Amino acid sequence: MKKLMATMTIALCAAAVQAGDIYVSLATGKNKNAGTKEAPLKNLWKALEKADTGDVIHVAEGVYPGKATLKGTFRMEKPVSIIGGYSKDFASRDPLKFRTLLQAKNDSYVRGNCQGVLHLEFDKTMNAPKGFKMKIDGLIFDEGQANSYHAVKGKPEGFDTGMWLEGPAKNLADKQVSPNRYMIYSATASRGEGDIEIKNCAFVNGGNWAVNLNWYKGKVEIENCVFCNNRMIGASVACANAQPSVKWEFKKNTVLYTWSRLNDLADMGFGVRVNEKIEADIKDNIIGLNVLTGFDNTKGSGKTKKIKLDGNVFFLNRESDVQMTASPNVVKVKVAEFEDLEGTDGIESIEDNTDLKDPSVFKGRLNAQYLNAFLTMKYSEKTKLDEGQCNGLRSMLGLPLQGTITTKCDMFCNRYPLEDALKLFGAMDGKGAQTIK
Repeated sequence: MKKLMATMTIALCAAAVQAGDIYVSLATGKNKNAGTKEAPLKNLWKALEKADTGDVIHVAEGVYPGKATLKGTFRMEKPVSIIGGYSKDFASRDPLKFRTLLQAKNDSYVRGNCQGVLHLEFDKTMNAPKGFKMKIDGLIFDEGQANSYHAVKGKPEGFDTGMWLEGPAKNLADKQVSPNRYMIYSATASRGEGDIEIKNCAFVNGGNWAVNLNWYKGKVEIENCVFCNNRMIGASVACANAQPSVKWEFKKNTVLYTWSRLNDLADMGFGVRVNEKIEADIKDNIIGLNVLTGFDNTKGSGKTKKIKLDGNVFFLNRESDVQMTASPNVVKVKVAEFEDLEGTDGIESIEDNTDLKDPSVFKGRLNAQYLNAFLTMKYSEKTKLDEGQCNGLRSMLGLPLQGTITTKCDMFCNRYPLEDALKLFGAMDGKGAQTIK
């Protein structure tokens, strides 16, 4: 027993010694350096390979490339923290001034074994990490340069791109199709048990869900982030455990312009989604201008959820502010009707949510040209039946007729200016993403 205790003590001490700080500076670092503040590493991917559970990676300003075989993506296999927004010499930190950018170019896209720009995949066995606390703070994700956009289709006057293109289609001027990847992704198979905090980050121009976390056990906190112009879903947290074991706090975030899955605007386009087996506290956020709905609560059984939806500001979500399952129907309501949702399965509190009272808070912060195009966006559909004996025979027998359907949308997920997206921090005191201090 004494020998076992001594071995355990040595192991714990070794772990404590290994946990520490790693510094990364694209401008001044070298990958052969020790990773200290005085001798930083050059690349974030190198730091992730070197880091052990509990380490903190401090990242200076710069546009960081992924590893040659994983261009534009970063794989995290141990729970560590990444803190961005430092000056080149680490003397100051201001994430909006000293920008740590994960902003791949179109010609550098290689998915490899990553489904996210930042791909979290911990051990899948009994040796999975437990009891950890990790933080992602001060990173700016922007897929606007990686995506492929049509040269002329769905291009409102004055825009620098046409509509977003899903592969295999691509602009002839581009080398690659749109990456169609998440920005932060946690693999379903991961079995880590611990807490993650995502704070002071921006997620802009995503060709897929911005944050898609499949968490096994612990607490997820997403606070003071901007989600702007992403496709399908802004933020979603799912429980990968057989039992409800994940708490999610989504607080003081701004979620705007979440687009549908395709340019027919038929499905998806949710600002925030809560999945089954989640205990969620969604509060003090600004959720607006999403193509279908601001808050989606239709995924999974409401009886396995515990949701507080309090103090949020909703505005100009095209179809509804909230949609949720009120068995056997899907109910879609605007914020003024939220009282009707009291007592719905899974809803523990739904108080003090409001519409936008003072639109002037966004003056000089929302891109006016983009807003106008979005609000006046038109969708049309034209059906052309095939002529000839086949449809004549089908008609006689009462069968569906065959033909082609041509759709036209004025815009779809066009690139949003990053500079304008970052202006959304601090738009409204106490609600949405605040000025980063």
